[in-house]
Amino acid sequence: MVDLVFSRWTTPILWALHEYGRHRFVELERRISTITPKVLTQRLRQLERDGLVVRTYHPEVPPRVEYEISELGRSLAPLFATLAGWSGNLKEVERARESYDSRQHAGGRRP
Repeated sequence: MVDLVFSRWTTPILWALHEYGRHRFVELERRISTITPKVLTQRLRQLERDGLVVRTYHPEVPPRVEYEISELGRSLAPLFATLAGWSGNLKEVERARESYDSRQHAGGRRP
């Protein structure tokens, strides 16, 4: 279950679709700027297979494909709300990292 929701790119993809609604591939790629097209394609296919994302193909010229979070994916909304609330701790995480890094650079490495 944890792998399903918390794999590296699953949460950002689901979060984007939950918060901002239906997206075309390129729009989603722009919103999650650090993901590669190959990985985004793989994750979207897996999320569609898992029932968390719905892919809609529009047979137009040029063809258009849109992705949106499914009802099953929307059931994760309380989890997203909790994560958003917890994100207020990110400054504390950054301080902890800086403290750790300064100890490491000062020769305070642990054996």
